Amino acid sequence: MLVILMDNQILAPGKVCQSCLLADGSGQPRWYGGQLRCAQAIHKLASQQAQQYECMMGFRIADIE
Repeated sequence: MLVILMDNQILAPGKVCQSCLLADGSGQPRWYGGQLRCAQAIHKLASQQAQQYECMMGFRIADIE
């Protein structure tokens, strides 16, 4: 499940991505084949940490299980 991380909040991507030109037709991040296509991967600091990405709009996105 993808979530948007902000300073002290966790938001659903639909709240943020629906206004992004890179989002898919349903206003969600472009997730394809286990890769987030509208963001750059951020290097993990620990193996237990969720994979994180930084989107073109500057938000941090995490793939949590």
